[in-house]
Amino acid sequence: MLQPFFHQLLHALKNLLPIVLVVLFFQLIIFQTVPADPLNIALGLFIVAIGIALFLLGLELSIFPVGKNLANQFARRGSLPLLMFFGFAIGFAAVIAEPALIAVAEQAQNISEGRVDGLTLRLIVATSVGFVMALGVVRIILGWPIQWLMISGYIIVLIVTFFAPPEIVGLAYDSGGVTTNIVTVPLIAALGLGLASSIKGRNPLTDGFGLVALAVMVPMISVQLYGIWVYQFSTAAVIVANEVSNDSLHWFVKALLDLATMVKDILPMILVVLVFQYLILRRPLANPFKVTLGFVMVLFGLYAFVLGLKMGLFPVGALMAEQLIAQGMNSLILLFAFMIGFATTMAEPALIAIGNQAEEAAKGKLKGSVIRLIVALGVAIGITVGVYRIITGDSIHYYIMAGYAIVVLLTAFAPKYIIALAFDLGGVTTSEVTVPLVTALGIGLASAIEGRNVLIDGFGLIAFASIFPIITVMLYAIAVEHLSKFRSAEA
Repeated sequence: MLQPFFHQLLHALKNLLPIVLVVLFFQLIIFQTVPADPLNIALGLFIVAIGIALFLLGLELSIFPVGKNLANQFARRGSLPLLMFFGFAIGFAAVIAEPALIAVAEQAQNISEGRVDGLTLRLIVATSVGFVMALGVVRIILGWPIQWLMISGYIIVLIVTFFAPPEIVGLAYDSGGVTTNIVTVPLIAALGLGLASSIKGRNPLTDGFGLVALAVMVPMISVQLYGIWVYQFSTAAVIVANEVSNDSLHWFVKALLDLATMVKDILPMILVVLVFQYLILRRPLANPFKVTLGFVMVLFGLYAFVLGLKMGLFPVGALMAEQLIAQGMNSLILLFAFMIGFATTMAEPALIAIGNQAEEAAKGKLKGSVIRLIVALGVAIGITVGVYRIITGDSIHYYIMAGYAIVVLLTAFAPKYIIALAFDLGGVTTSEVTVPLVTALGIGLASAIEGRNVLIDGFGLIAFASIFPIITVMLYAIAVEHLSKFRSAEA
């Protein structure tokens, strides 16, 4: 067990290196200052690496095998309603307690002065994801091509965006992006891959992926419809400040509270798995000790990951955002957006996990490391475009609609084997590393630039971080396909 852990730890440290290089470049060369507590920051990043290593090892022991095994057992049962119910339960349970969604919902409620209700927003998103998981299960079983679902779905997204009020558009796209985190993505992917592997005539690469993409897309529609209703028929409610600070608590009590929060976040999914395994399928887990150990490693890995972010990455991100805004140089802000987008994506645990699964499913067609580079480039471009939009004050409608119009067009020309994976990769880029930094940057810029509205301009960067990886991955697949045909013709 130690050897795989140290292998994952070295791998995680290598993935965090781009973030360290970006921070050093800006602090030492651009700002020519040293952060207040460099040792604490370094320790925080090392704890992040330990968390990623524990998390990935725990996934291999628990979530991946359990998810695939459940999908296989349901497929052998041959009960479509049962499979759909399982998909809905997993989707709803995974999202309702999602910390990033809770944070975005609270920010939206406060900034909108109560017009957008945080709990209602979370219930709408969770129900949407549950519905989408049930639909995705039907798609895999019946063999529907993912491209038609995605093209028709995003056409609906664009139509709804055209009519949605500007106050809700960025929030709606961000709500879709934050539904997928480092726990939900592997479980959803394992369910899809396991189902596709167990049904004759299905291909894990073309049929197994796509559930994450659907989980990102449908909340965009439902939240915008909610926004249309809210801004046409409802009035703003009174916000009652009820913020409790725990700064005075002992560090050990804080640590226990944070760990309890982590348990609360993953408990609904564990309960769904256990209920379906023992009460509905009436079969024990294949290796309960190994699975339990894996879940414990996932829990402590996630805890160490978030603790390390709070110690190392978040303070640096907030400090650098303040320094960039104080400098007032748009070129520097755009450069930072590009570099931090690339660096944080390379360190995303969910992307690492899905990249490995894609390489395994593709059987020689794809390399996990190349996928991550292409996705990181897409996120970097997307965040840069999104930051440019905030600086110029342009309407998010035109950028988002143009981006997804390109996605729909590329879907018609991209090789079939890459489509589901490309859309899934757009969803996994918005996880625990990227979301906090990107959200803080967007709201910070919108608050600091005169004439910007925080609700209209501050949200939306996560959406750009989701759109552009889909574009870059599809363009990469199209280029590889054409190059392969050209070489074959020459030969």
